Amino acid sequence: MITAKLTPHGESHVTETDASTRIDLHVKVLSHKVVARAKARDIDILVYAPHFTRFDDIRSRAAQFSDEELLVIPAREIFTGSWHTRRHILGVGLNEPIPDFISLTGALDALERQDAATLIPHPEFMNVSLSESDIQTHTDAIDAIEVYNFKSPGWANTRGISLIDETDHQPFGSSYAHLPRSVGRVWTTFDCVIDSEADLVEALKSGVSRRVYHEHGLMYTAHELIEFAHLIYENSWKKLDRLLLSGMEPTHPGHIAYDGQYDDVAEY
Repeated sequence: MITAKLTPHGESHVTETDASTRIDLHVKVLSHKVVARAKARDIDILVYAPHFTRFDDIRSRAAQFSDEELLVIPAREIFTGSWHTRRHILGVGLNEPIPDFISLTGALDALERQDAATLIPHPEFMNVSLSESDIQTHTDAIDAIEVYNFKSPGWANTRGISLIDETDHQPFGSSYAHLPRSVGRVWTTFDCVIDSEADLVEALKSGVSRRVYHEHGLMYTAHELIEFAHLIYENSWKKLDRLLLSGMEPTHPGHIAYDGQYDDVAEY
């Protein structure tokens, strides 16, 4: 395996130490196969944040697949806004559920109330990401910006790197795996030992030194293309099915599970 440190100005080779923690900070899938792949790639922690899944279910599944070798931390990638104006934010360290389809400000306020870490995945990518203007407007509420996402094309990752330089935020990277074989191909190494969800939240919020790595090679590129093809599927036929055929999502703010708590910031 060849690894590289990503910086705003390029790549340089580095060596990881024992006093560090290797984390894939955003995956969408979780199974015995996923756990085995993560361990084979020396990942210490997975952050599990599937789409449109109620947080209690995410937390229960994360606990089911955690063991002494691999910690799975539950999280939520929140779809703020409506389908046409949605912006994604990743919340780590939740103690209460937060629905999708609420205003960006409402979601950021909810994360702040829970003292969760707020991360910006795939910035300025397609129509589902925060722009530089969004980031500048809400800069104090943001703890880290993604600089490398396995599912994003090269130009999008380059833009992420430039954004942390321009906005003075901390970086992170993830596989954003929607397919099991992608797990652990991108990771963030923190220069500290992280043994719990609280430790990770503290590391993210306090700006602990970290480096972003990714694999290289023909197999890596092939799987990258497969993940990108899956992205096209997600944003075409699958989206059409969700829009036209599905009922109320489990994470809709109007769902009975939220007991009207988010009615004032709901976008539907």
